Amino acid sequence: MPDGRLQVEGPMLGPFKTEEEMAGAACKRMTSQPGASNGAYGFEYCALHYYAVEDDAFFLSYLSDVGGTASGGAKYCEIPRALLDLEHKDVVILGGAHTHPHNRQFSNKDMSTRAHWLPVRFVDPVTGRVWDRQLMMFIKEKTGECRAYSYNNSTRIIASLREGQWVPIARAYNDAGDVEMLEGRDWLP
Repeated sequence: MPDGRLQVEGPMLGPFKTEEEMAGAACKRMTSQPGASNGAYGFEYCALHYYAVEDDAFFLSYLSDVGGTASGGAKYCEIPRALLDLEHKDVVILGGAHTHPHNRQFSNKDMSTRAHWLPVRFVDPVTGRVWDRQLMMFIKEKTGECRAYSYNNSTRIIASLREGQWVPIARAYNDAGDVEMLEGRDWLP
């Protein structure tokens, strides 16, 4: 866009009545893209997840593959910051989503306070509903199972989608995005 923001169209997926349903479907769709699960030789895809007020439903935007490989071999994609959805007039962008081709953990960069999408908590003026921005991450295991994770920019809690529910597993405890696992929890169930 003229202001430098990356814009994607939507919706690619939806409507979903819950964020968890959207995350499960998004995980399968995003990790099935070419190269999304190719380990060290793969690359990331990014999208936006959002809520449409008039439909009372959650959606995923089309994907962006703007990115590459950073120094040290780290994969990255640029999270879009703008959405063009001609089907829905009143949308609330809840955050970004991206795939990891070979690592099921968020990077410190993803969870650093510098990467937070501001405001991290906000009120939708139309509905009065309070939202927290979340970054979602998806990875397809070598077994074919898709795993979805979310990082809440406000509470700094990392959750794993397990049996259709978000289960808190860790928290970022400093501005750099370092993580401590919650007692009895891990990245895998």
